[in-house]
Amino acid sequence: MFTQFRNIDTAFSHIKRFSLFLIIACAAVSGLAIWKSFQAVREITGKVYILANGKALEAFSAERKDNVAVEIRDHVKMFHHWFFTLDPDEKVIASNIGKALYLADGSAKAAYDNLREQGYFANLISANISQTITVDSVLLDMHEEPFSFKCYATQVLVRSTSTVSRQLVTQGYLRNVSRSDNNPHGFLIQRWETVLNQDIAKP
Repeated sequence: MFTQFRNIDTAFSHIKRFSLFLIIACAAVSGLAIWKSFQAVREITGKVYILANGKALEAFSAERKDNVAVEIRDHVKMFHHWFFTLDPDEKVIASNIGKALYLADGSAKAAYDNLREQGYFANLISANISQTITVDSVLLDMHEEPFSFKCYATQVLVRSTSTVSRQLVTQGYLRNVSRSDNNPHGFLIQRWETVLNQDIAKP
């Protein structure tokens, strides 16, 4: 009789150990499955396919902090493009300047007002001058916010009789703002000023 009790006790102990092992194994498998599922979701959501000219191109998403310098440079380039790309047409000038002013604070508006008061835009229209700009480089200081920048560019003024190239250097600061259709990078240029704007001497 005692032997039977001991056998039951041993069997119960085996069943208890087996059950504990089974629970641990199930928990481990479930944890692994959940982790793999999250990993698969991250990989899927991190890939975007763009259709261009009939070809599917793969694009990868990234955290904004990984691309801040790239976005800032493009923001500065786009601001200068819209502010300085002008044709002898009032509507073109108003449209381009309007797009530029969404990317900067009152310092850009003040510069625009000064140019307008000096008759700069009226002179472009009356003399049929087209103005374009090429941003050569944008130097950034990313150590503290607001981030400071210095932009080096070349302006080209095309007249009916001649073409003039000018060296342009501007500087300012950038702070984070909300992204929008008018400001897709989510930065705002502050304290913008022109450091240098002079004709490039022909050799």
